[in-house]
Amino acid sequence: MSTPETSRHVRIRVELVLEVGDDEAVTGAALQALADDTDLSDAERAHSERAVTEDTAEALAHLVDPFDLVSAVPGVELQQASWSSERIDYDPDSPAWDLGEDDDDENDPDDDGLRVG
Repeated sequence: MSTPETSRHVRIRVELVLEVGDDEAVTGAALQALADDTDLSDAERAHSERAVTEDTAEALAHLVDPFDLVSAVPGVELQQASWSSERIDYDPDSPAWDLGEDDDDENDPDDDGLRVG
């Protein structure tokens, strides 16, 4: 009897809701991160600076990096990541915000059902 080989790749889905109490601090941190990024061309930097100045959600997207979440985890290498940010109306008492409760993937065979929080 042979054991089927399992994939070495794992998908982690994370959804965060952040409350921004100081738009200027977030924007300032994003602008500083862009200024420190030596890999950006002048055109890319100018475009990014406009984006983070106009939208705090965009500034957060520049500051939150999935690589930072897993870079210190031994034995793993980030293969692919995507993320976005948007302003939302948030009501913590609404059933719509029960984490894990509104997943459309209830029958997803890759979902181990583990929830933190």
